[in-house]
Amino acid sequence: MKNITLKNAEDILFKGARLDIDTLPLDVVEQSYEFLKEFASDKVIYGINTGFGPMAQWRVDDQYLQDLQYNIIRSHSTGAGEPLPDLYAKAAMIARLGTVLQGKSGIHTDVVKLLVAFINNDVIPFIPQHGSVGASGDLVQLAHIALTLIGEGKVHYKGEWRPTAEVMEELGLRPLPIYIREGLSITNGTSVMTGISLVNQHYAEKLLDLAVGAGVLMNEIASSHDDLMSPELNEYRVHSGQIEIARRMREAAEGSRCLLKREHDLYDNGHADTKVFEHKVQAYYSLRCLPQILGPILETLENSAKILEEELNCASDNPIVDPTTKNIYHGGNFHGDYISLEEDKVKIAMVRIAMTTERQLNYLFHDRINGILPPFLNLGTLGLNYGMQACQFTATSTTAECQTLAMPNYVHSIPNNNDNQDIVSMGTNTAILCKRVIDNAFQVMSIHYIALAQAVDCLGIKDSISPASRKIYDSIRAITPTIKDDTPFYEDIAAVEAFLRG
Repeated sequence: MKNITLKNAEDILFKGARLDIDTLPLDVVEQSYEFLKEFASDKVIYGINTGFGPMAQWRVDDQYLQDLQYNIIRSHSTGAGEPLPDLYAKAAMIARLGTVLQGKSGIHTDVVKLLVAFINNDVIPFIPQHGSVGASGDLVQLAHIALTLIGEGKVHYKGEWRPTAEVMEELGLRPLPIYIREGLSITNGTSVMTGISLVNQHYAEKLLDLAVGAGVLMNEIASSHDDLMSPELNEYRVHSGQIEIARRMREAAEGSRCLLKREHDLYDNGHADTKVFEHKVQAYYSLRCLPQILGPILETLENSAKILEEELNCASDNPIVDPTTKNIYHGGNFHGDYISLEEDKVKIAMVRIAMTTERQLNYLFHDRINGILPPFLNLGTLGLNYGMQACQFTATSTTAECQTLAMPNYVHSIPNNNDNQDIVSMGTNTAILCKRVIDNAFQVMSIHYIALAQAVDCLGIKDSISPASRKIYDSIRAITPTIKDDTPFYEDIAAVEAFLRG
């Protein structure tokens, strides 16, 4: 397995799949290492016998070449802040593995074997969230991974933070020795931003699916006319994402007895003399325009998946060691612009989902807007009980934070490193901000799903909604009951979020 697919990564991260070292192209990695060992013996090559970054103008004596590699790892382990959660740190190791498997790094196969052992045994390096400018890749965060590979620093193992050397000894693992350029190769590249983005992609796709399901149930609750999702209407707009979202909505709405047929309700029903229609002729935009709103989000996620899979299987360090052409190329494959730009787009798309969800929630809670539901879905005594009134505060404030975070981070370059890094991607910051927006969106969606189930109960329509919507309703009701008396919601919201993420 030279290339790691997004599905491979998801299976490892979410389904407990393990990497099989025997299926990995160790021969390709070995070939690159052997070429570099021969090629570098009498040449000046950046990062092997020169300093790093602005220090590249200084030649390093042969007797200090191993020290040089250890020095970049130790000197760059300068991260700050909370550690990346285990899932995201593990994803970063998978992304680093994908890079070294390309056989363009000149590293020893021991790097591959030790990364695989860490991934398979859930040995999670301490990787602080702050430190990367995303230009020589994720130098600081990758240095923290490299620090654990050489048996230093600390790792999260079986729920505890422990010295790396202690855990490695327990597992029978040997700290990685330096052969030629392992220090620079491990610390140089886009693997941390890519790893975070892999997890973001998984959850962003889930949020889109949840938005489609919620959108269909919303329109059932409102007794909308179903032509909003008709193939003709949406195909005339041409965009593939819109067409696909409409198709998914039709599939989820199959079997519903709540949606209205416009041709029956308005065209063939003798309304020629009707002056005012009690039922809305067209639903609010947050209900009616879902194919148009979610379509571009789908296309955004399709493109980000393509970019991520390419980044997962690319040579993103520097220099590039190429045994095929017998040359070593110096450039900037570590620059994180591809990831930074995509994560900004994903982040904005997820903000849009949070905003649309919050507007749908407002429709459910606002009796003067929907005209069919009690205020705040209150099935208790109005005035004495409050229903889901305060849940809206949480959803609104969380959506507002998402809107604040929507500002693109890709454009926030600050020169540093003696201006050697005069334009940088900030890709890891962007991926982390995208993660935060996704987390927020799940919280808003969780409140919305509770409200959807409550609205179904208010109207007594659980036997009339589509089978797909009924599955949503039953799943939520298995977690939280119909609300009549006032009750704390925070545990229900957390439990529903855990269900929606799973």
